[in-house]
Amino acid sequence: MTADRIGLKVVGFVFAAVTVMVMITTGMVVKGYADGAYTLDLPEQINSGVR
Repeated sequence: MTADRIGLKVVGFVFAAVTVMVMITTGMVVKGYADGAYTLDLPEQINSGVR
């Protein structure tokens, strides 16, 4: 019984850590788009300079 609780705490901690990392990464990407660091270009716009 005790091993189950310890295992569940470890699994819960791992899931919580992964969730926090995903939230931080998502926030950084959204902030980058808001600041203009990233742009969503159409493929025609990207390839137009190659010709």
